[in-house]
Amino acid sequence: MERRFLTLADVADVLNISAAQAYALVRSGELRALKVGGRGQWRVAETDFEDYIARMYAQTEEILKADG
Repeated sequence: MERRFLTLADVADVLNISAAQAYALVRSGELRALKVGGRGQWRVAETDFEDYIARMYAQTEEILKADG
């Protein structure tokens, strides 16, 4: 069965950032996530994570075009 959601630790691991930085992406609204369970565990849908990565590639391309 394919996994639908990532934990913030998973996000941090894939992006090679800290868990605090992954949480900051969620808090800022840059990365869409949902809070589940009584203890409020954060989850990021795989599709939302892929959308975030695509947006970051597009932003990077725009920055490079502007600099070049």
